[in-house]
Amino acid sequence: MDTSHGVARHRNHARPITLVIVGASGDLTERLLLPGLGQVLTLEPDREVLVVGTARREHPNWAETVREAFESVEAHGPAVERTLAKTRYVQGDTTDLSDLRDLLAVVEGRVVLYYALPPAVTEKALGTLSEIEGLDDLWIALEKPIGTDQESAAALNKAAARIVPEDRILRVDHFLGMPAVLDMVGLRLANRILEPVLNREHVESIQITFDETLGLEGRAEFYDSTGAIRDMLQSHLLQVMGVLMMSPPAALDDDEIPALVSHVLRHTHLAGAVEDSVVAGRYTAGSVGGRDLPDYVAEEGVDPSRRTETFGQITVEVDTWRWNGVPVTLRSGKAIGSPRQEIVVRFRPAPQIIDGVSEGAPNVLRLGFQDGEITMEVNAGGPFDVRGLTRLSLSSSTGTQTLGAYGNVVRWLLDGNPAFSVHGDAAEQGWRIVEPAITGIANGAVPVQDYPAGSAGPA
Repeated sequence: MDTSHGVARHRNHARPITLVIVGASGDLTERLLLPGLGQVLTLEPDREVLVVGTARREHPNWAETVREAFESVEAHGPAVERTLAKTRYVQGDTTDLSDLRDLLAVVEGRVVLYYALPPAVTEKALGTLSEIEGLDDLWIALEKPIGTDQESAAALNKAAARIVPEDRILRVDHFLGMPAVLDMVGLRLANRILEPVLNREHVESIQITFDETLGLEGRAEFYDSTGAIRDMLQSHLLQVMGVLMMSPPAALDDDEIPALVSHVLRHTHLAGAVEDSVVAGRYTAGSVGGRDLPDYVAEEGVDPSRRTETFGQITVEVDTWRWNGVPVTLRSGKAIGSPRQEIVVRFRPAPQIIDGVSEGAPNVLRLGFQDGEITMEVNAGGPFDVRGLTRLSLSSSTGTQTLGAYGNVVRWLLDGNPAFSVHGDAAEQGWRIVEPAITGIANGAVPVQDYPAGSAGPA
């Protein structure tokens, strides 16, 4: 399904585009962003993309870093070679006006400034950018997190809005580029049998789960001040929920989808009291996938007094005509022994129509985040069949994905397509929704339960 017709004016691949990665010395650039670009350049060999990296410190081997990132996804073809031949690195501080002018002097064509920086630094850098005039063909991309709470998210949004309009601000959430999310669009809007039953009359509950076997993996500096709810639920899982529960758009364009997701989040709140709607946990020593993990609090760089949760779960409701009363559980945990990464829609049971025959199990729709697996659990047979009521699992994969999640993100950036970026209001609403959970954990209203690494998580 083509979701890009609303931005066709930007899809001349031969038109030069400069992707400036601000904060290019960070791990995200080499591990995710550049490989994603390599995938796009391989798929679309007529692309003309100049990649410029910039950060405060020197980068002695930038061109080699780009080449190795491309090789990690076996990127090849003329667009890849052109980008490798022209890529450059500019050392400088984008909060400094002189350094910023030097950086912008090397760009060509349409410019995408991708800020992979902490929110406070990004806000300051945007303040400097606002002092430069004549940036007529500029787009701003903001990597998560968008702020650290609702107030700082609003301030960051205002800083960006002083430079370019909303439809040229691309707030990145790579979960929106995952197979499950893209599959949802086609499942809902291209099939008459599914869309009419996605509402409170037919849906009993929704679960969106992203558990991992990974532990801290040396990321204490980031994670111990963040935790599972801020890292995963506030952004990724709430955005996925918004796409699943949004009203059908009149058109698949770059305005409607972000606005409809924002509408869902604006009417979302915890399903009850914080102590009843929130579960938090922290892993203790154990074994996951043959690896021994220590207690989280014993990991290097962890401050036990912070009460940082490595497992977070919230149950919310969406007070709209379509969804009122349907509980939605969002869950993510680290060091989980048998992790699930899926969206589960559980439908209400069918009514009992024959005396003495119990109701069949409810239908369940499952969408795998990573593998593109779609499963529908249904019932067959019945009282007139000697086998009785039979449970069937109808499953299919959507096939190999040409682009990974960050490949999709980069493609949307290069096309100037904000259809699957995060609306400014949605970023702010995400913080509002999780704030009671964060506060409840901090003040002890929500206990942080221990769970052994390798287990299913806290009760």
